Amino acid sequence: MPLVPGGRVIEPGSALKFETGDWRSFRPVLDRDLCIDCMTCWVYCPDDSVLVDVRIGKMTGFRMTHCKGCGICSKVCPKKAITMAQE
Repeated sequence: MPLVPGGRVIEPGSALKFETGDWRSFRPVLDRDLCIDCMTCWVYCPDDSVLVDVRIGKMTGFRMTHCKGCGICSKVCPKKAITMAQE
């Protein structure tokens, strides 16, 4: 998808078409044993990179093609189940 003049977004819902995961220097790593599936990481993720299976109500991982490695998920996790590892 080419960029339009002025960087305007002219198509709604187009963010999923841009794979921004290759920008990151750090990636989130989930410790499944510590995770309580509170979904706080999902609420705060600015890139919709936290994957959730709504049928079972569990966090299932990360969409690495969109995760920029900002680390917000690791900061807001109440159980410190998410750590950031260098790419």
